[in-house]
Amino acid sequence: MDIEEEILLNYRKNKKKIRKRLMEFSKFKNTNPEKKFLELCFCICTPQSQAKKVAEVINEQNIDVIINGSREIIEEKLRSKTRFHKNKARYIVDARKHISNLNKLHEDTSIARAWLVDNIKGLGYKEASHFLRNIGYRDICIIDRHVIHVLHLAKVFDENRPPKNPKEYLLMEEKIKDFAKKLNIGIDELDLTLWSMRTGFVFK
Repeated sequence: MDIEEEILLNYRKNKKKIRKRLMEFSKFKNTNPEKKFLELCFCICTPQSQAKKVAEVINEQNIDVIINGSREIIEEKLRSKTRFHKNKARYIVDARKHISNLNKLHEDTSIARAWLVDNIKGLGYKEASHFLRNIGYRDICIIDRHVIHVLHLAKVFDENRPPKNPKEYLLMEEKIKDFAKKLNIGIDELDLTLWSMRTGFVFK
């Protein structure tokens, strides 16, 4: 089985779960800014860490601590759940000043993503894309190392390495969109399919 067949097989196997998850994401678009901030913190904390472990701390049960707790308390909660917990705690505290802005993000995905990267410490294009996807924005790619590896095998990318800058990220994103069209899969569905191939389940 070649890699394209493997992707399609995984997509067909998980299609109902993937579409249900995307529907759940879409409901976030009109939720309150505090819940969006929780999702933002989740995306700040997931780089080089396991999403399920991060979710053990960044969840609604801990929302008051995440929004109001001291940096030291958040550091301690993150200590065993994510790498670079001190930096990530600092990013969370700094991002609090933008909570109200999360309900004022531009409807255009590209404009909203650029604003997030420019204004939220700890967010690059990958993390900003992850956040926007999780709050209901569509037509967006979360280009992490696993996605790059799989799409390199599929000959979508010539090199097996992450983008060096925003320009490269956007060029790689266009290549992924073209590949999704070739497979006749929505870009958002392809994104969750590739993630599920890494983790074995459809999460976020």
